[in-house]
Amino acid sequence: MQKVGYFKSIHVKIVLIYVLLIIIAMQIIGLYFVRGLEQTLRENFQQSITDRVDLLEFSVREEILKIRHEGDATVEQSLRSILSGLNSYDIKEVRVIDERYQILATSDINNQSIVGQRSIDELVRKSITAETVFDNIYRDSKTKNRVWILATPIVSQGNVIGTLYMESNIENVFGQMNEINQILAGGTAIALVITIVLGILIAQTITRPISDMRRQAQAMAKGNYSRKVRVYGTDEIGQLAIAFNHLTNRLQEAQSTTEAERRKLASVLTNMTDGVIATDRKGRVILINDPALRLLRIPREMVLNRPIISVLGIDTSLSFEDLIHSKEAMTLDFSTNERPFILRANFSVIQKETGFVNGLIAVLHDNTEQEKIDMERREFVANVSHELRTPLTTMSSYLEALADGAWKDEEIAPSFLQVTQTETERMIRLVNDLLQLSKMDSRDYELNREIVNFNQFFNRIINRFELSKPQHVTFHRMLPETQYLVDIDTDKLTQVMDNIISNALKYSPDGGNIRFGIVVKDSLLKVMISDDGLGIPTENVDRIFDRFYRVDRARARSMGGTGLGLAIAREMIEAHGGSIWAESEEGHGTTVFFTLEIEMDEDGEWD
Repeated sequence: MQKVGYFKSIHVKIVLIYVLLIIIAMQIIGLYFVRGLEQTLRENFQQSITDRVDLLEFSVREEILKIRHEGDATVEQSLRSILSGLNSYDIKEVRVIDERYQILATSDINNQSIVGQRSIDELVRKSITAETVFDNIYRDSKTKNRVWILATPIVSQGNVIGTLYMESNIENVFGQMNEINQILAGGTAIALVITIVLGILIAQTITRPISDMRRQAQAMAKGNYSRKVRVYGTDEIGQLAIAFNHLTNRLQEAQSTTEAERRKLASVLTNMTDGVIATDRKGRVILINDPALRLLRIPREMVLNRPIISVLGIDTSLSFEDLIHSKEAMTLDFSTNERPFILRANFSVIQKETGFVNGLIAVLHDNTEQEKIDMERREFVANVSHELRTPLTTMSSYLEALADGAWKDEEIAPSFLQVTQTETERMIRLVNDLLQLSKMDSRDYELNREIVNFNQFFNRIINRFELSKPQHVTFHRMLPETQYLVDIDTDKLTQVMDNIISNALKYSPDGGNIRFGIVVKDSLLKVMISDDGLGIPTENVDRIFDRFYRVDRARARSMGGTGLGLAIAREMIEAHGGSIWAESEEGHGTTVFFTLEIEMDEDGEWD
């Protein structure tokens, strides 16, 4: 880099600026001198007045305490003669006031009417009450001159017996200072004019390139790296301009690289299905992507700069340090009574090479479905085990009895064998139902659809049950005369309706009724099968289509059910594109509904 010449050096310019600063400093020193002179003049004035008041206070105290005989002058007369000689240019008025705030005498001949009255001056009251000297400066409302007020307590043997109230004319001191200030102001004005002119000329040589660099910095802040700073010379500022232009080029390259990386990172964070939260070294959230906001169900402004343990709702049980040392995934349960919602959180520490912790990265994954699947799997295995263990236990007991010799008893042996056969058939039904559900879960089946007249199809199924139904149950058909065509797998839909009607017959009481109906709305056919059974509690209605779910397990098992009939029915109806549900009130029967789509003819009308 080229060496800077001496006369072009910024040091010379700084020296010139310091010379000007010294000149201005002299003016400032002059101001401090005036202020100090004013303080000295004021203190001298006040001290001279105070000394005279001290002498006067001694004389007044002696007169007040003097023992008087008949024919002697009164206190007021004595005090009036003492104060009569005090009037001068400096002292405006002196008053003597006793401890009861009564004015005993005044030096103002024109103000003798106040003698004997109570003083209402605040300084007088403070002086007598606090037993100390009080003073104040105020401006006379008539003459507009400043007056110094002094209230000095008169003390005898530790007791205040009165106070001296004095008003002195301090305007003379300020008058002298005004003259001095005018002289100083004139000199200061001349010095300021010279300083401003020289300052402008010299400052321009420094501020012009600096202004260019400032404008360039502002343009860089807006993302414009194309313009360059003008180099005015080869001094230090010129060298700085060259370095600034070089820095601009480097920043432009770095900005391009950073922007590309930022877009990549933003794209990754936006398109991630998992939520990502980043914190600073104190655990406050500094970054969060949209999936994380959706998972936590809170707006962005309520997350940023908040502690991560508060955002995740674990502030009562864990600290930020615990998360830093956490090695395993954490389960966060946000479930409500209406629906489950479980998140899995993995934490990764951001560290420098020195080991200093810069922050924390939390990755959130919706684990609700997985937890639900695991729970259903565990419940399914437990239910299957229980359902198989019950008939196997029964069979084992009866077969053990037969092995012990019960087979020889012609009356007992047949019933034992009948029970064994019944339980075997029940296990076969259970296994078949499980295989069917397994097929439907894996979608390893096809529907053999055909278009059928649903009214006729429904009547055939009802007729079949009506021939074999118990005598105590009455069937009621509420089917429309209009014929509706549906595209269904007749075998599977027959199984659905068999399961529903069988349940209605099982739980119908003596003299009960089972009602069958069809309602059409838009392009949907809604089928209704209703009974007068015991009904289902409201809180359990939505669960009767779950696998192995029974409202009354003991009663359902005694009636030969496997707990899978309605679950199979739901799978089959949903495979047909419909939906199935139940409405029930405990003690007032149950109604099962399911829907199917109606087929249209060529003209778009229902056939």
